[in-house]
Amino acid sequence: MFFLVVVQAVVAVICVELCKKMKLVEYPSFNLQTAKLWAPVNIFFCAMLFTGMASLQYNSVPMVSVFKNINNVVVTFGDKYFFGVRVEPLVLASFLLMLGGAVAAASNDLQASPAGIFWMSANVVSTAGYILYMKFATKNVKLSKFGMVFYNNVLCTVFLLPVIILNGEMNIFMNTEALHTVDYFVKNFFSGFVGFFLNFASLNCVAATGPTTYATVGTLNKIPISLLGYFLFDDIITAQTWMYITVSMLGGFLYSYAKIRGAKQRTGKVSK
Repeated sequence: MFFLVVVQAVVAVICVELCKKMKLVEYPSFNLQTAKLWAPVNIFFCAMLFTGMASLQYNSVPMVSVFKNINNVVVTFGDKYFFGVRVEPLVLASFLLMLGGAVAAASNDLQASPAGIFWMSANVVSTAGYILYMKFATKNVKLSKFGMVFYNNVLCTVFLLPVIILNGEMNIFMNTEALHTVDYFVKNFFSGFVGFFLNFASLNCVAATGPTTYATVGTLNKIPISLLGYFLFDDIITAQTWMYITVSMLGGFLYSYAKIRGAKQRTGKVSK
């Protein structure tokens, strides 16, 4: 898994550097001081990946989904504490609705252990730290969004390259001839190319909307993934999954309504 993340990061760096060479984008050359300011984003990201993988070894997938919904609540209150964002009651209601749907959908398969709860709790903390510090970095580090993509992926490569060497993933790749094909490289390059745009979109989403909305979108993206799997790959969607999709969509609509309503109320107060 970490090997693929490194490949995607390297491809993203190549893409953004090519755009810079072609004068399509502009950002300053690598600076150690800027890298230090951005580094916590990648440290939290690496911790999020590691704790997420560790939690899957001790928890069932539905249990992990439940904790992912709890993460939204943690991010929301972190957003309030660090950035002074007001928490609307309807926003909390939407989170409770989505959490309730996840619990109901997973009611027959909720398995956890003390070690699993520890790793899932650590994943919630690292994910919240990643999202919240990303908001801080996008506001305070003086870089264009393409510059942020550059630093994000360079540092991701720096932090994860030793990991894939030590855990044997690099050795497996080097000694597995079946992976040394044009098809494999093309698919990985395309994955990294898409990751480049995903990275750019994520940074803009956090900067424009805030950590709470970014975390909520991250939870709701499981809906199109499930539906695409059903229509493109004939994946089976159980009645419980359909219920989770339905409840999550209702929670998403409620969240959107709450944010639009809150924005209108604030606009009305300003105009008065």
